[in-house]
Amino acid sequence: MTRLGASVDHVTALLGGADLASDASVRELLEQTTERRGLDLSDLAPAEQAALIAERSQDLQPSPEALAARIGDAAARSRPFVAKFGIDPTGAEVHLGHAVPMLLLSRFARMGHRVVFIVGDITAKIGDPSGRSDERPALTDEDIARNLTTYRAQVTPFFDFERAEFRRNGDWLREVRLPRLLEIVSRIPVSMSLQREDFRRRLDAGHGLSLAELLYSVVMALDSVEVDSDLEIGGIDQFLNMQMCRKVMEICGQTPEIVVATSLIEGTDGTGAKMSKSRGNYVPLTAAPGEIFGKIMSVPDRLVEPYFRALSEWRDSELAVLAARREAGTAHPMDLKKILAGEVTAAIHGVDAAMTARAEFVARFSRRTFAEVEDLPVLSDLGATVADAVRGLGFAKSNGDVRRVAEQNGLRLVVESEEGQTQVPLTPDDVREPLSAVLKDRLDGRSGAVYLKVGRKLARIEPAG
Repeated sequence: MTRLGASVDHVTALLGGADLASDASVRELLEQTTERRGLDLSDLAPAEQAALIAERSQDLQPSPEALAARIGDAAARSRPFVAKFGIDPTGAEVHLGHAVPMLLLSRFARMGHRVVFIVGDITAKIGDPSGRSDERPALTDEDIARNLTTYRAQVTPFFDFERAEFRRNGDWLREVRLPRLLEIVSRIPVSMSLQREDFRRRLDAGHGLSLAELLYSVVMALDSVEVDSDLEIGGIDQFLNMQMCRKVMEICGQTPEIVVATSLIEGTDGTGAKMSKSRGNYVPLTAAPGEIFGKIMSVPDRLVEPYFRALSEWRDSELAVLAARREAGTAHPMDLKKILAGEVTAAIHGVDAAMTARAEFVARFSRRTFAEVEDLPVLSDLGATVADAVRGLGFAKSNGDVRRVAEQNGLRLVVESEEGQTQVPLTPDDVREPLSAVLKDRLDGRSGAVYLKVGRKLARIEPAG
């Protein structure tokens, strides 16, 4: 079994039976998944490597099979497989959205491949036109150097820069002569650049579009030619730029690189807009643990799974276990969101800081008692078995369903008093016993209002008469 397979088996077993509301279970889970971020992946076969990358790609061209073949060919020829990532350091503050491609890049490094960062000290002066409604102001060399230093410091939690080779594209782009550039651009139709929707919108609106911006993707493609790239990673907004890289590599007699495009994550405001500083719906990587935890907790529930996929090393099979428990009612959506918030916080600040942020959040926002919940069903027949009582409430369809909830720690008694709440998990054996006997044996003299919790569903226990 591979190292990743062993890790996934461990986490899957934990997810299947653990109390996901328990601090102890969550800490163990975060320790396992945080450790995975640095896991050696060099024992994965080429097809497994390709599947691991494809699982988190919005688009991978030409195909995962082509990626596996290219990795295998590099190994057979005893040459490094080159994964390229280009950054134009045009801003000083970095947010979670910028970390998404870095996670995939980290996987390539841990697979043992050669990762090349192309620092765009030339292309940054043009400005990546992707998605812009106007021309970008030119940057000075000092701006670029300052932004690069800040970028590296902020993204370090998601990528080990000691595993990468840094190169500045000015080292070769300053040497490109006009005849060579004309030879390349003469074979690229203008329509290839003008098919970009953002360019068409700008022209239709009467905004400027410079020739330098039209050439941006061609100049960026010369980076791929220089390092003879096997693969390039970028956000989906870079997809057309990366397609140009494939075209120029072909013109230059090289095998076109594989293109891996990652999703752009939605911002925290739930409007559907992508995460961006201009909209204020972002999570800065420089934020304190409590701020990061709180911002993740503020996102709509529908974003929990997309955030897990984009920002964690969890596999689809593990996320499927969470989805199944949520549907079965043995895991509350709020508990899953707390795990996500802990996962992201731990990635940046460590598990201890994440658990402290979790405790602070719970203390601040989770003071509501069950007594404040209106219209709870009342359970008064204490002579019925626990299974019959649960089915009578309509909380489960069969005795088997009740046992499964108990096996997953989702069936429990809750005693609420002025001192707070005490939760007592019930076992599958308790399911067959009369509720009166279970209350006597399991509550051990505790006093207060008593509730039966079945996954996310809740009933108040009040004996008749």
